[in-house]
Amino acid sequence: MLSISFGAATDTGAVREVNEDCMTAARGIAAVADGMGGHAAGDVASHLAVARLEHLQDAKTALNPDDLLAAIVDANGDILDSVASDRARDGMGTTLCGVGVVCVGGVDHWIVFNVGDSRVYRLNDDVLTQVTVDHSEVQELVAAGLLSREEARVDPRRNVVTRSLGTDPAPQADVWVFPPTPGERFLVCSDGLTLEIDDEQIAAVMRSEPDAQRAADALVAAAVSAGGRDNVTAVVVDVELPVDHSAVETDTAPRSELQSRGDVS
Repeated sequence: MLSISFGAATDTGAVREVNEDCMTAARGIAAVADGMGGHAAGDVASHLAVARLEHLQDAKTALNPDDLLAAIVDANGDILDSVASDRARDGMGTTLCGVGVVCVGGVDHWIVFNVGDSRVYRLNDDVLTQVTVDHSEVQELVAAGLLSREEARVDPRRNVVTRSLGTDPAPQADVWVFPPTPGERFLVCSDGLTLEIDDEQIAAVMRSEPDAQRAADALVAAAVSAGGRDNVTAVVVDVELPVDHSAVETDTAPRSELQSRGDVS
């Protein structure tokens, strides 16, 4: 069984009055949801999304990728039901991203999932890689070669997401499934972190602070100190024990079952 440890931190930031971020880190799943809607209860949406993943954490049997995908669809339904019961919540929604442990072919694998512009990063051999792809207007412009990543960080359209929970039909989550590597670590974060500090700063903290909780605390503190214009949440995930995946025959789930939009090396 893959053994992992977590460190998690969140802060309302220096500008916002309510923290609409919600996170979970337990029993093989780490996730962050960044609620949207302000007065329309973005914090309700983010908590509903995370609650569905927490149900998975209570499972007595090993999870598979379909369990996770079903939970995301159910979370979207929960948000729509909440809006239907209280029209004051009309327009609320949330991002959702994370990393978890699933069983594929009898062997533990990572599953990384994403809806929206919250992110999952992976640090392996001291190299930081963004695993997820932002569902945002500026990311589409970056992909088209019309903006650089640096320009996207300050573009006024940076907060416009193109996919989120709380829509009908339910959005399609991006999913990556791959075997674990000893010594790697992950960061799951809301855009309040990446708005304030860049990938080089994130990598420096992830490399220099071996304790997951202290790393999460340091990342959030750095973002708040840099301006804290949004809620800031960070969850750091570490592999605690060496992993023997010699029995692994494939490093991804079949494309007919899961959508893959990036390579993980």
